[in-house]
Amino acid sequence: MNKRGKRTVLFIVEILVLLMCIGGFFVYGQIKNKLDMIKAPENFDTSKVEMNKNIEEKTGFTSYALFGLDTRKTGALAGDKNSDTIIIATLNNETKKVKLVSVYRDTLLNIGDGTYTKANAAYAYGGVSQAISMLNTNLDLDIKDFVTVDFSAVAKAIDVLGGLDIPLSYEEIVHMNNYCVETSKQTGLDYKPVRLPNPAPKDITKVLGTYHLNGVQATSYCRIRYTSSLDMGRTQRQRRVIELMVKKAKKAGIPTILKLMDEVFPLIQTSISKNDLLSMATSLIGYSIDETEGFPKDYKFSNVKGSVIVPTTLTSNVAHLHEFLFGESDYIPSETVDIRSERILAIVGGEESLEETQAPENEEHEEESVWVDDEKVSITPSPAVPDETETPSIPTETPSIPTEIPENSQNNGHDNGGGEGTGVDESTVEQPPTETESTLITDEDVEEE
Repeated sequence: MNKRGKRTVLFIVEILVLLMCIGGFFVYGQIKNKLDMIKAPENFDTSKVEMNKNIEEKTGFTSYALFGLDTRKTGALAGDKNSDTIIIATLNNETKKVKLVSVYRDTLLNIGDGTYTKANAAYAYGGVSQAISMLNTNLDLDIKDFVTVDFSAVAKAIDVLGGLDIPLSYEEIVHMNNYCVETSKQTGLDYKPVRLPNPAPKDITKVLGTYHLNGVQATSYCRIRYTSSLDMGRTQRQRRVIELMVKKAKKAGIPTILKLMDEVFPLIQTSISKNDLLSMATSLIGYSIDETEGFPKDYKFSNVKGSVIVPTTLTSNVAHLHEFLFGESDYIPSETVDIRSERILAIVGGEESLEETQAPENEEHEEESVWVDDEKVSITPSPAVPDETETPSIPTETPSIPTEIPENSQNNGHDNGGGEGTGVDESTVEQPPTETESTLITDEDVEEE
């Protein structure tokens, strides 16, 4: 196995490799067999993964792309969906520290072939090869391997680990309960809505306390994006859950680890080979998650053909990213990054036209455009899934939650209410919107403005 393979990934999204470390050679044979359950990518071609010219491999570091898909269909990991989650995981092979960077899904970037749109569309446009290339060419990285997981895997993993203790605010509880309806349908797992205080607090953003959440609840917590912190808060929640899962997995016994593999491995796809995973397993026991942050660090908003996050500037944000991940305080971004940085600002009409706050999301399904170097391309988004187009909202009064707990209902969470199955009347609960549409724009749009 080559040098890079020996320095391979700490975890596969929230779990995987770390779990093998815990079992050690005592369960080596069982782990080897269970790795067969992990899906190999069907159409992943490493030769199609692009990097900018003169970008050298970072000595002593290894980076991986972690993609989370909101597939609406359990186990469907094909490259025809937007990547709901994009995380760069970078291992420092000397200090044994791992840094995580969430790329905000609505960030305006070049996703390939001169097309500028939201970063999460790269996965849908060209599969995982294009998604990795999008990260490499916009951020001057040298990522070669990836892991893709459906959110069903996260919910099942958290249940096997016995749940997570997470601080929640009033508004987070409201949105989490709303998302739980769909997450429960998607995963086939039960939950109970967390009971809200009555009356509601004056400051709905203030943490009310720490709640014990099961898989459906914690996964729904990761999906929240309608609080005042928007997608920045959502990605921060995701990284918080990753850290909690890793800490809990390190303390788990071998039977729990083996059960975790049975439940989660079939829902994961990775380019990392079985032999590489086995070869490096014992070397990763000392790794731990260090700092985490979001990308871009400095940004504003534009509502050109839909709300997007605009790096201010891409060049300065890439320089900061390399300092954060690799300690390169004097890093000078490539010419490719400089050109794209200027192009992004030209598309949105210059930095002076940007907004400090994000405009409300447009729920109407109009024809959208994409910025392409040479021609205008328009798309018409697919019709919304029934009952999944409304933005969850904070109620003015505390919702009524059933108090009787049926025998088959799980009693998870701090001060939770009862309910059967999902525990709520689906006809009265607002659902999260579909998240498959992208803002697409061309050069002609820029010229017209």
